[in-house]
Amino acid sequence: MTANARKTALVTGASSGFGEAIATRMVGQGHKVVLAARRMDRLKGLERGLGADMAHAVAMDVTDRRAVAHAVDALPAAFASIDILVNNAGLALGLAPAQDADADDWDRMIETNCRGVVNVTHAVLPGMVARGEGHVINIGSVAGTYPYVGGNIYGASKAFVRQFSLNLRSDLHGTGLRVTSIEPGLCGGTEFSSIRFKGEEERAASMYKGLDPILPEDIAEAVYWAASQPAHVNVNAIEVMPVAQSFAPLQVHRRDNSI
Repeated sequence: MTANARKTALVTGASSGFGEAIATRMVGQGHKVVLAARRMDRLKGLERGLGADMAHAVAMDVTDRRAVAHAVDALPAAFASIDILVNNAGLALGLAPAQDADADDWDRMIETNCRGVVNVTHAVLPGMVARGEGHVINIGSVAGTYPYVGGNIYGASKAFVRQFSLNLRSDLHGTGLRVTSIEPGLCGGTEFSSIRFKGEEERAASMYKGLDPILPEDIAEAVYWAASQPAHVNVNAIEVMPVAQSFAPLQVHRRDNSI
């Protein structure tokens, strides 16, 4: 994917964090971007910064299937042919163990992280298949592979994203389309932890204290690299962690402290 072969990407959750960084990276390389999110004021500001000829803001609640389909169908001609779909919209809520978790938080994570990915993919995929080219890039998480205390539904929803990506690859075999799952680890510079802890900024900041996390620009680079490979190359998955993070140990609960 080069500036000489201009592409159009649709990026969900584009109003901040990964989405904003991915959109900025794409436009910086000469590609057009549909900016999709719920916060239209943020999107419009980003659209102005990137240029209306290169970026087009669209209000989109990914959990509303009909609204998503309408938004995709109503795209102006200059942005209507989506070459790259980046399913980035997602969130984590809470860090309580399952038995203490808020069921409403669980529902919202499932709706956004699972149903949202499905809704947007379902709206965009037929056009890609009809044109015989396209790339679906889903933003998963290392939480979909490695469990941690309090990760329950968030981790499960990201495991869904990974498996959905693999199954899309199987379904799309022979169509010329590509599918990639990008799986970040601990990442700073986003609203992720603030949303997870519902505005408790001190608690959110503590997640990154004393370490250098990866940043949205690192994930944007991974997305761009995967999309930039030759048409015959499919990057199935990219797992990215900061050096400060590694795999969780197996937990062992002991009845006493004798060992």
